[in-house]
Amino acid sequence: MRRHLRHLFALLAAAGLLAACTGDVKPLAAAPDQSLAPIPAGERSIRMSGQFLKGQMVVAAPMENARVEREFSIMRRQVSQAEYAECVADGGCKALDKDYRDNTDPDKPVVGVSWVDATAYAKWYSGKTGRHYRLPTYVEWAHAAGAAFEDISVIDIADASNPALRWIAEYEIESARASTDSTPKPFGTFGVTSTGLQDIGGNVWDWTDTCFTTYAVGEEGVAPVMTSENCGIRVLAGKHIGYIIDFIRDPTSGACSVGIPPNNLGIRLVLDESGQSRAPQAGGNLFQRLGLS
Repeated sequence: MRRHLRHLFALLAAAGLLAACTGDVKPLAAAPDQSLAPIPAGERSIRMSGQFLKGQMVVAAPMENARVEREFSIMRRQVSQAEYAECVADGGCKALDKDYRDNTDPDKPVVGVSWVDATAYAKWYSGKTGRHYRLPTYVEWAHAAGAAFEDISVIDIADASNPALRWIAEYEIESARASTDSTPKPFGTFGVTSTGLQDIGGNVWDWTDTCFTTYAVGEEGVAPVMTSENCGIRVLAGKHIGYIIDFIRDPTSGACSVGIPPNNLGIRLVLDESGQSRAPQAGGNLFQRLGLS
């Protein structure tokens, strides 16, 4: 009997040791479920992203009929704190700055991430799932947001003698919409769109893969001409459009081009079944990436 008991205890001890050895290997956070919203192909009228110059004056970005040629799927909610923490623990993502490092809530979005962090997470998540995920383009994001995305911009203020008038008007518009509470909230706090996306227009903006572009505006009826594309700065999508350097994690650090900065920077990915990567790499040194060389 004693021999049998010793054998049983040995088995239990072995089982406990095995559990301890495998305790650090955890599946992807599943609460809440990271499901996808199917977005059909289509066209919608949105204001173009970028800077538009008529001579030396900044003028309003024109509207365009932006076409999404094929159906795609996008995350219904943003990547959670717990999911990003798993990427860090697995060596696929860089640890967050100290103010956010201990945030591991599965019910709240990760914040304090740069475009570089977001693309690293997309790469890691693709490897974990065996499917190709990437950041959305600005057009895809706006199309997926549907009627929940309301583009409010200054239209007709362009005074060569006082170019600050446009900046002041834009600042006033964005101030009226800005949230004073930047604390990340549980998923669903800011509602769900008709397309199934949560928290569009909340206090966490989504990184996109769209580069900051500058256009020359000519006579009325003539399409703007792109004069430069700066992929060291990316477009942020949320309550209002934002432009931030790709390695910046804190939007309040002066990284925005103009106006009120986003409250927080987060991640929402697109599932790309085409098999072709559309995520540009942040190659080159800092000056090259910012178009200064």
